[in-house]
Amino acid sequence: MASKSLPAIESVPGLSTVERAAILDHLFEPCVPLHTLSVSLLTDKKFDSYDDLISSIGLQFTDLAESSSTSDSEWLDSILAAHPRLGQTNVESSQSRAEQAQLNTDGHSSAQSLADLNALYEQTFPGLRYVCV
Repeated sequence: MASKSLPAIESVPGLSTVERAAILDHLFEPCVPLHTLSVSLLTDKKFDSYDDLISSIGLQFTDLAESSSTSDSEWLDSILAAHPRLGQTNVESSQSRAEQAQLNTDGHSSAQSLADLNALYEQTFPGLRYVCV
């Protein structure tokens, strides 16, 4: 998937594991724990749209979040931690690069403010960098 566009949703189940993982990387962030959790879902289930696919993965996240298993919580934490900090410049996904570019428009003072806010957030909520609402 050299292109930034996604393949037709109806073609997803027939794609290779690497291609399905690349779809996840494009929609979320490059993350092996996410691949482990969700790549098979992209083969096992047919989706009407990418919104439906994203919703199904959201349900997987909810299942991990509601589980009483420590390993499920740690797994979810590792997926959420794949999202870059606000203002971070070395990011893997094209979507995050575009998002980050919008945040770093004021130069050093903006970057320093984001770094300070990230540090405060991570001190308050250890292990979390990104909140999904």
